[in-house]
Amino acid sequence: MKKLFLLDGHALVYRAHYAFISRPLINSKGLNTSAISGFTRTVWDIITKEKPSHLAIAFDLAGPTFRHRAYPEYKATREAQPEDITQAFPYIEELIKAFNIPIVSVESYEADDVIGTLARQAAEEGFTVYMVTPDKDFGQLVTDHIYMYKPSKQGNGAEVLGPKEIVENWGIERADQVVDMLGLMGDAVDNIPGIPGVGEKTAARLLEKYDTVENLLAHKDTLEGKLRDKVCEHEDKAILSKKLATIDTHAPVRFDEKMFRIEGFDRDRLKELFRQLEFRSLAETILGAGQQPVQLMLFGDPKPSAPVEEKPFKIGERDIHSTPHHYRIADTPTAIQELMHQLKKAKWIAFDTETTGLDAHRVSLVGMSFCIKGGEAYYVPVPSDASEARQRVEAFRELLEDDSKHFIGQNIKYDMLVLKWHGIEMPAPSFDTMLAHYLVEPDMRHKLDYLAEAYLNYKMIGIEELIGKRGASQISMRDIAVDRVAEYAAEDADITFQLRDVLQSEMEAKEVEEVFRSIEMPLVRVLCDMEHAGVRVDGDFLNDYSRILEGQIREAEQLVYRKAGVRFNISSPKQVGEVLFEKLKIPYKWRKTSTNQYSTDEEKLTELEPEYEVVRDILSYRKLSKLKSTYVDALPLMIHPHTGRVHSSFNQARAATGRLASENPNLQNIPIRDEAGREIRKAFIAGAKDRILISADYSQVELRLIASIAKEEMMLEAFRNEQDIHAATAAKVYGVAYDAVTREQRSHAKTVNFSILYGAGPQNISRQLGIGRNEARELIDQYFKTYRGLKAYMTDVVEQARKNGYVSTLLGRKRILRDINSRNALARANAERVAINTPIQGTAADMIKLAMIHIHDEFRRKKLDAKMILQVHDELVFDTPKAERDEVCRIVIDKMKNAIPGLGVPIEVGLGYGDNWLEAH
Repeated sequence: MKKLFLLDGHALVYRAHYAFISRPLINSKGLNTSAISGFTRTVWDIITKEKPSHLAIAFDLAGPTFRHRAYPEYKATREAQPEDITQAFPYIEELIKAFNIPIVSVESYEADDVIGTLARQAAEEGFTVYMVTPDKDFGQLVTDHIYMYKPSKQGNGAEVLGPKEIVENWGIERADQVVDMLGLMGDAVDNIPGIPGVGEKTAARLLEKYDTVENLLAHKDTLEGKLRDKVCEHEDKAILSKKLATIDTHAPVRFDEKMFRIEGFDRDRLKELFRQLEFRSLAETILGAGQQPVQLMLFGDPKPSAPVEEKPFKIGERDIHSTPHHYRIADTPTAIQELMHQLKKAKWIAFDTETTGLDAHRVSLVGMSFCIKGGEAYYVPVPSDASEARQRVEAFRELLEDDSKHFIGQNIKYDMLVLKWHGIEMPAPSFDTMLAHYLVEPDMRHKLDYLAEAYLNYKMIGIEELIGKRGASQISMRDIAVDRVAEYAAEDADITFQLRDVLQSEMEAKEVEEVFRSIEMPLVRVLCDMEHAGVRVDGDFLNDYSRILEGQIREAEQLVYRKAGVRFNISSPKQVGEVLFEKLKIPYKWRKTSTNQYSTDEEKLTELEPEYEVVRDILSYRKLSKLKSTYVDALPLMIHPHTGRVHSSFNQARAATGRLASENPNLQNIPIRDEAGREIRKAFIAGAKDRILISADYSQVELRLIASIAKEEMMLEAFRNEQDIHAATAAKVYGVAYDAVTREQRSHAKTVNFSILYGAGPQNISRQLGIGRNEARELIDQYFKTYRGLKAYMTDVVEQARKNGYVSTLLGRKRILRDINSRNALARANAERVAINTPIQGTAADMIKLAMIHIHDEFRRKKLDAKMILQVHDELVFDTPKAERDEVCRIVIDKMKNAIPGLGVPIEVGLGYGDNWLEAH
């Protein structure tokens, strides 16, 4: 079968870039590779999954087209091309050439016209043609032989649209009427005017009766009322708009079957490009991961001759096979004695563990690796027999608990936890390569294999090479031959050791070493102890609560059915949309999804909730269902069988702001704003009858910090006078006495106070408060007239970010802002919001981390039995003997209030205690 795929190059590049806009892919050289990676994956997915016989990519050329000459304002409203895309294009072009895929462009014509012309010609020659594009305009070209192929943003399949789908999506009778639809309704993306006031529904209704724009205009006198006036007044715009939207299928280009045939790719060229771009995953996928033979003529005949076997692809120029190294196994008394002799002489020791899984609280220790010199490392296997394992680990106790040694690790908290469960108490480590890189490049990846490639040009042994991919077929590290595990484990310790000097220099250059030494590294020991302690959870309470929630869910379900007048799957967004917006005729004012479905996410339904009871009941059903499945039913399954506790993990290297991230389970997202969510906190209980939980929570810490950093005197005065900051804000903004502030005024002021921190504008504020946009704008204007220091701070911090390319917290944590000077308004605005918020949120993160360190140290110094067990946003939770309650409360309040001295604003801490978390909070 002859299959031609024609790719809309620019559209796919933009789509790939914006798919990662909130978390872009940045390599070690600072290049944003989102567009390059996404585009390459799209091309590869098409080649491997669709197996086309022919392929070409069309790109727009710089300069005006015939449409610009007809209408100078054509596409005039489009944002300037982001610099990241401009920088990506040379690489994309090189990759396309390496794939031996033809690039087709024609001067004065758009890629749409090139694709349209080639599609028509190829279809006439018997090809089935797929136009790969997210652009809706291409629907006008769809026939029984020409299809639209819309890849998903994240590479999860594609949507193929034929005549049937186009007709259904647009609500028209024929696919070629798409251009008439655009002629009537216009296209804001391309600045095609259309007839003002004519939307999609009106356009479809007109075409149902008049078939084409031309026929409508010929019979415009049959129209009535305002619609007739609009059509008569803007007749010329309709004709022009249809012309602008029409894809020219007779551009000066010829379909060349031989030229467009897919041939073999240039392996060496691709390998070099992938190395430059640091595309390890793509390289392994495309050039072969070493487990499957690679077919050089992969793109050709779907029934090829025997494949040619290739060597495994390595993106790093060096690997274990090409790099001199000396790795030894220490599994005899003599070998272990010799190793101990070497380790005792060393000052810096890179250390790593190999285990049977990822949960440090439940795994079995398989082995330990050590490195004290680059290129040399040792692996110590730990027997599976419990008694022998204890003896082997015990032999290293003195060394591993020696606080004069400087231990280096990659995510060393995990290794410390594993050893803690084996009775070994490691001292606070000196260097964690993951955390060092996190401070150098907080928005990037921090895994060891990535760091090795980025900084050492070294490709490490992949874990999947030993135990296989995740899934039922994956085996345990215990099942692998010792010599194979030894190379893998020793390499981990060796590379970690080598990275220390490199990352030390990087931290010094970025001036973040002080944050590393004073905050992140001391915190490792704190989190290790906190995670090991865990929090006791009452599984019986949760099981009982699950039954209560099930009853409430069934009640909510029946309410929805009764008000909707029909039974349907409330968990199905598609069915919810159909019931609300088709059966019940609730007005729908948003764009449909990419699959032409109604969007029924929480934000949109919340907007409808005040007017429609059925929507309120659907939201209630969803909330209760999520609460039950995500927390109430899930938490009992996470209780450790030996401790009766849940041991959450706290990730230091996840949030770019410096905030900790709780996972497995995520305890930071337990809802607390409604009674149903708060009830879950009752399940978190003290460890014994003679113990209680203490909860300490910073009060409005981010507002206090922004007042301090911005030196906003009016806000500082309110805090110093212990006024309610929201009431004080309302009094100033609305011009009323402090005691005369109404509940509504305070609520509005509270929303603005917190929203301003996150760069919210009039649209966001108006939606939150349910007020008009003009009223919201006036509220913001008055707010900044009141707090002029905040406005000055926001202006200054953005200006400094533009100059420096980064922002800093009070203590020196940095966040790089690559889009702060972008020509693209969307990307630039997002970077500006981050610039404003990061110093505040990041300083708050640093503050609570310092408080945790100081509290932990004081507990140890005073030999208290109290344990810090949770950190949730601005809150710390402790499990303490009742006899230590007063002493613990005094320490906690003191250390939290004074974590960062000299702020010039009082830091307030709310504190409570009780038998469970809800009582304590």
